Amino acid sequence: MSTAKRVIKNTGILYIRMLVTMFISLYTTRIILSALGIADFGIFNLVAGAIAMLTFLNNAMAGASQRFISYAEGAGDIGKVKKVFNVSVVLHLIIAGAVLLILEIGGFFLLQHLKIPGNRIGATQFIYQFMIVSTLFTIISVPYDALINAHENMMLVAILGIAEAFFKLGIAIYITYTSFDKLVIYGLLTAASSILLLIAKRIYCHKKYAECEVNIKKYYSKTIFKEMTGFAGWTFMGSASAVVASYGQGIVMNMFFGTVVNAAQAITNQVSGQLGAFAGMMLKALNPVIAKSEGAKDRSAMLRATMMGSKFSSLLLMFFFIPVLIETPFIFSVWLDKTPDYAIIFCRLYLIQNLIAQLYVTFGATISAVGNIRNYQLTITFTTALPLLVSYILFKMGFDAYWLYIIFILFAFVRFGSGLYYTNKYCNLSVSDFFKKVVLIVSVVFIITLGFASIPLIFLEKSWLRLLCVCIMSTIGFISALWITGLNKTEKNMILDIIKLGYYKVFQKSYIKSQKVL
Repeated sequence: MSTAKRVIKNTGILYIRMLVTMFISLYTTRIILSALGIADFGIFNLVAGAIAMLTFLNNAMAGASQRFISYAEGAGDIGKVKKVFNVSVVLHLIIAGAVLLILEIGGFFLLQHLKIPGNRIGATQFIYQFMIVSTLFTIISVPYDALINAHENMMLVAILGIAEAFFKLGIAIYITYTSFDKLVIYGLLTAASSILLLIAKRIYCHKKYAECEVNIKKYYSKTIFKEMTGFAGWTFMGSASAVVASYGQGIVMNMFFGTVVNAAQAITNQVSGQLGAFAGMMLKALNPVIAKSEGAKDRSAMLRATMMGSKFSSLLLMFFFIPVLIETPFIFSVWLDKTPDYAIIFCRLYLIQNLIAQLYVTFGATISAVGNIRNYQLTITFTTALPLLVSYILFKMGFDAYWLYIIFILFAFVRFGSGLYYTNKYCNLSVSDFFKKVVLIVSVVFIITLGFASIPLIFLEKSWLRLLCVCIMSTIGFISALWITGLNKTEKNMILDIIKLGYYKVFQKSYIKSQKVL
């Protein structure tokens, strides 16, 4: 199977998983909120959120494990894969121990300063310990996640994700009827789900993958340990700046404009997060391909995957974003009883920022595959954190709240330029090819799609009918522009082959079965 078809297949599997889990999760949240009540539900999310802020280091290490395992897999060196896997196990055991120490010490002070009703302090302490257990098992399972992703086994990822969603739904239904303390039982069963998932991953990986052999004495490598730790250290810096920027936005906004603006930010993040997940699924399928191509010394395949990822993630996000961008006021009026001030303009500006970010979304994986990430991560750290300082200065000067998003849009162009520079310098990505094959195509498709989608605004007032017409016209414009300007001959033939294959599987097999019955 070609790389492009493999990525499309894996992305499709992850989309199905995301759609299923999204609907289950929404329904599960509704049941849990009803079962726990607002106070206990708030306590659980407060504790879980506090722990999440302290464990973002794990994301950096997960990226390091993914990169090194995929690289070794691409090189076809099973012995090295075993060494990387065992080093990854050691690293994550160390991280788990450090996180345990931090959370236990930090929890002693944290729980004293949280505003929790006196009769729920005991339950909160239980919940905190359960969340620590859940976090530790999540950290320990990262090497197995990295191995599964390196093998591009997205079917297993989807199955485990859906199973986890159904397990949480079962928990929600159980706590609705249990006579025990619902909050404590919910925390206990949530921690149990993490343990069960780790057990399932361990059993599968040890049976399926020969390189999944835990023998630290035999396969431990001090050199690989040093490489992975150094790599993760620089990645950690970028992750830390992203966390600071994310939480810092809310703090800076709150300092100058109060909680109403924070509510508008929360709504903006929720809308953008749900829509952005569609493009994120492609990257999950594509990142192992990039690392494995570089590991196999096939730089040209890696660069093709880089450009394909940037182009199609941008186009995919655009397909969902443009109708929302145009009809934000109507969508919010239907969705929310009362739309907070700034919510509409925040959402539109944030959508534009995310569209720009998709152009360079694969650069990090590409530079990581080559391994020279220090200067790139330093630049990312600087350009991610600096907008907060600039926004603070502007707010002190009397600028309005939406300027925060304008500043982040401007810095998105800076990150794009710096990312393109480093990808060209370290990975030999042709700047002219990237502009011609990605930026130009994405820009043309965006302009044409936006033009088509805006036509109903001329003839119709805000309504469900106009929203439907905007979606239809946006789809027509998008498909037309994509087919005429966005796809090369190879990509068109590949899509036609997929359509023909799907047609055969659905209709021809049904016809053959009907003939056998007759």
